[in-house]
Amino acid sequence: MNIIRAGLLHRHCLFNMDFRQMHLLKNQAFINGEWVCAQNKLVFPVLNPADDKVIAEIPDMDQCDAKIAVDVALEAFKTWRDTTAKERSYILRNWFELCKKNSEELAHIITAEAGKPLAESRGEILYGNSFIEWFADTARHINGEVIPSPWPNKQIIVTRQPIGVVSVITPWNFPFAMITRKVAALMAAGCTCVIKPSEDTPLTALAAAKLAEEAGVPKGVINIVTCSRKNAAPVGKVLCEDTNVGCISFTGSTYVGQILYGMAAKGIKRVALELGGNAPFIVFPSADLEHAADQAMLAKFRNNGQACIGANRFLIHEDVYDDFIKIFKERIASKCVLGHGTKEGVTCGPLINLAQTKKVAGLVDDAISKGAKVELGGKVAKDIGDKFYESTLLLNVTPDMKIYQEEVFGPVAVCLKFKTEEEALQIANSTKSGLASYVFTKELGQAFRMSGKLEFGMVGINDGIISAAEPPFGGIKESGIGREGSKHGVEEYTDIKYTLFSALDK
Repeated sequence: MNIIRAGLLHRHCLFNMDFRQMHLLKNQAFINGEWVCAQNKLVFPVLNPADDKVIAEIPDMDQCDAKIAVDVALEAFKTWRDTTAKERSYILRNWFELCKKNSEELAHIITAEAGKPLAESRGEILYGNSFIEWFADTARHINGEVIPSPWPNKQIIVTRQPIGVVSVITPWNFPFAMITRKVAALMAAGCTCVIKPSEDTPLTALAAAKLAEEAGVPKGVINIVTCSRKNAAPVGKVLCEDTNVGCISFTGSTYVGQILYGMAAKGIKRVALELGGNAPFIVFPSADLEHAADQAMLAKFRNNGQACIGANRFLIHEDVYDDFIKIFKERIASKCVLGHGTKEGVTCGPLINLAQTKKVAGLVDDAISKGAKVELGGKVAKDIGDKFYESTLLLNVTPDMKIYQEEVFGPVAVCLKFKTEEEALQIANSTKSGLASYVFTKELGQAFRMSGKLEFGMVGINDGIISAAEPPFGGIKESGIGREGSKHGVEEYTDIKYTLFSALDK
């Protein structure tokens, strides 16, 4: 099943009738406004993680295809950059309307290749669409400045100009939203792009490109290079080091981000990196425990824990520890339902692949061997499938366990007890990551203190869902550089130009 083979691209015979009728399910890459095969004619299979059935076979492109895509994007940039902000806004609005109209089909594609329940896939489409809508509006508000001049008869003008071709490298956990919040922003700024989606979830990216094509996005503005894991490194090298690339926008692991950052340094390229997290979820005695537990479910088990801002470490004050654990355990037991994403009532699908499953299992097994207590779960639900890991509540976790420091990226809630606010801060900040954090308290002063002292780019006070198109999304320390969403999300793809107008009295 994993054998890459040559041949003409075709939809696999395992498609059911619904899939055959999907006009957005594409099995070719998208370059210069055309649906194309790899030059080498090789393909690779895209698997449904729930049952390992082949959904489609798509082009296994290499560095030659990537170079073509970059050159095409550069050529398109020469004209796209000169379109008016109003025109770009109009095209983005068309793209948004089409994505909204086709949201159900997009959701089914996400569920097929990412495994998440349909309800979550529908939620991702709404979330991803909000970025296209937001940046359609923002396109017309990329403003410059007129700065008072220190000299007579001179005028200082500051403008923002598009940075050029952007390489967009996206992960598998949110295959639609991670593309729209990058691509809509860079298009609004007047840039063009080459997208390399994850080899696990390329079909959603291709579906989004199909709708962009229908929306009137000019040829070459959006290009998608698909490839297997084997070709990911050489394709990534081109997308990071080619002299025609002006910016690398990447969402993924800190490890890969460090590699890409090093490649970008060779050309002093702009980078926008949204990397791994190790989010603390802190519950103080004054918190509403029922509300905190409800929000903990969202912060931890959304997408089965496969989210960079997912709560990783639950820090519970000793005065309410037992009460919170009891409520949280009841929530997990009643609301986490494992199964195939298309089945009614399922809330947690499979992990994306066997490697991820083995990583999660390894972290839990290491913790158990060193004294951690499994309150719920703790193993693969083999009666459902080899990638379905049980929703797990892990107690008595200590610093010598790997799971204490590492991002789990799976359905495992790691619980720790603390005594003082200072201790909670020390534990929360004892990580190289700095993406998201969550605090539950009714004390206003404490909320402000925690917001100021937590070393994270985002802080949610009494809320487990912090993402939206309007606020700036991003982290500090090893969790990344730059912001997505908000007006700052567009500014990432612009250069500031200072122009001095002199001799105005001549």
